[in-house]
Amino acid sequence: MKNKNYFILLVLFLSALQIKAQYSFDNVLYGAAYYHEYMPYERLDEDIRLMKRAGLTVVRVGESAWGVFEPQEGNFEFEWMDRILDKMHAAGIKVILGTPTYSIPAWLAYKHPEVLAEHAKGNKAYYGIRQNMDFTNPTYQFYCERIIRKMLERYAQHPAVIGYQVDNETEARGVNNRDYFFGFRNYIKQKFNNDLNLLAKEWGMNYWGMNINTWEEFYPRDGVTSPSYKNEWERYNRKEVADFLNWQCDLVNEYKRKDQFVTHCFMPDFHNIDQVESFRQMQYPAINVYHDVQDKQDGQRIAYAGDFVRTVADNNYIVMETNAQGIGWDARTQFPPYDNQLRQNVYAHYASGANMVEYWHWSTLHYGQETYWRGVLGHDLQPNRIYKEFTTTAKELERIGSHIVNLKKKNRAAILYSHDSYHALGFMPYTYKSNYPIDMVHKALYFQNIETDIIPCDKTTDFSGYDMLVIPPLYVATDQLLLAIDEFVQSGGHVVMMHKSGYCNEHSAVRATLAPGPLRKACGFHYQEFSTIGDLSLKDNPFQLEGKNQISDWYEFLIPETATPLAYAEHPFFGKWPVVTENKYGKGKLTYIGAYPSQELLNAIVRKAAIHAGIISSESDVFPIIQRSGINKAGKAIRYFFNYSSESKEITHNYPTSKELISGKTVKEGDHVTLPPWGVLIMEVY
Repeated sequence: MKNKNYFILLVLFLSALQIKAQYSFDNVLYGAAYYHEYMPYERLDEDIRLMKRAGLTVVRVGESAWGVFEPQEGNFEFEWMDRILDKMHAAGIKVILGTPTYSIPAWLAYKHPEVLAEHAKGNKAYYGIRQNMDFTNPTYQFYCERIIRKMLERYAQHPAVIGYQVDNETEARGVNNRDYFFGFRNYIKQKFNNDLNLLAKEWGMNYWGMNINTWEEFYPRDGVTSPSYKNEWERYNRKEVADFLNWQCDLVNEYKRKDQFVTHCFMPDFHNIDQVESFRQMQYPAINVYHDVQDKQDGQRIAYAGDFVRTVADNNYIVMETNAQGIGWDARTQFPPYDNQLRQNVYAHYASGANMVEYWHWSTLHYGQETYWRGVLGHDLQPNRIYKEFTTTAKELERIGSHIVNLKKKNRAAILYSHDSYHALGFMPYTYKSNYPIDMVHKALYFQNIETDIIPCDKTTDFSGYDMLVIPPLYVATDQLLLAIDEFVQSGGHVVMMHKSGYCNEHSAVRATLAPGPLRKACGFHYQEFSTIGDLSLKDNPFQLEGKNQISDWYEFLIPETATPLAYAEHPFFGKWPVVTENKYGKGKLTYIGAYPSQELLNAIVRKAAIHAGIISSESDVFPIIQRSGINKAGKAIRYFFNYSSESKEITHNYPTSKELISGKTVKEGDHVTLPPWGVLIMEVY
């Protein structure tokens, strides 16, 4: 019995070690990408001195340096990186090491030109830019694996390294090599169980006589016009990117310590990536967020990126890159932030659930395509206004970081996102504006302080954790997904749904039934006609808008069955059919917008639904005052208040007595508090 008890205790102890060994953030990290190999002269010690003085805690290195690590085939030079890691560790600066596979060395392109990407209609990638290869090419992957293993053998045990970034901003980028096409053909064979008749039926291949009798006749992507083919090609692209990143994760996992993490940095334009599959082995996925500043700074792009990556990862995340000063591949968009905007943006990231913020990059380049993508230090490499604000922010984070790290959110609203609808509407556009206006939908929530998640609809049909869904045009969807939305409404959920939803099945083929197909009962209407339109106003301004009381581009002739019309167009013909309807269905309600609304109109419709769902009140603050909230690791409520304007704003603190973390002051319920221009307050409930 004694031995048995000892064994149980040993297992529990080892399990505890395993849990502890997972990398955990006890405090937020704040830093920048660092490229000593780009410096015009030797200054590693000086850079580290300035980093320490500024309070920088983390750097990313190495992700662009394959040609420096391996300047000639099989000739590996790591001593320069040894020196960087050793000195960073001595200074107490943590390091994320990148696998340098997104920018191939010149010798590889010269010796193996077959690794370079081929694009549609015979266009070919050339050497001289990054991400110019077919990432599925076996020769490319052979050399990738070799450099990754060499790096991990050397650095996995280095105490400075806390994690690894695999590749960089990966997506398919138009790869159309012959072997890539063969892979797609095999993917289609498997998906359709090798049944050409089934494929022909689902894709409508009798159209224009494009039916095939053997798989050898299956045609390449180049001249394809079929929406079904093109949408499946995009799915294949997403699958291949996820497979590539997971392959690199597998390699890194062979070497990494248990207290290190693996990540990858995506761009927030996430339409070409299957983030859920790509994140599968990543404890803390990363994102690169570049956004407007100066008079256009509003925090929305930061929140949009965070709301998506946080949701699909079901965890906190890290910001691997964001702008410090002016950005761009030339000098036409040089907009450095106003005073206090840099600091405000840092807290906006943490308010969305980030545990780390890094700039791209520490110092501005003196040559190359990104000469004017400016870092913390400018071309003179001297401390400056941005460096000073970095330092101020870092000193604050030293004091309060442990209170805002690992922020958890439980949002009541969600945006239902569809990769397939984005692509399908791009293949069959109906407007010269955004054909899939998810950014517009997010703005309607964000600017009215309705915090949201963004959930990919191909990964879940369980929406029971939310009170409200807002759905951009759900043009491509399975019956199962549409019936799940139906069930959500019946069970008491509130839905705001945009035009063209439910029109096509999962193969991008139009449903041969009255629109909106399986959504008909939940929507409470049907329609048979639609029209392209110009700008039209709504009759009698039903939402009492001071701004644009307008619709445009698309008009569905909705015929109510159980739905109540909320708005009609001011037009002698189109005005016969309602353009906004509301349907009480079961315990819930679905609001449908049968045209392309103005931003102001969409805001009003979403606000009405959110008030009815009890998510906000009619007195809730709106932009430029933005609120973000969550629960910290101590279980205390945290609430951020941002002022996105150049004027001071007074707010009323309508929450329990709290401590404002930056100033240390106590703020009681009902107190009036002033937010300075481009300011932020962080309240922790006592």
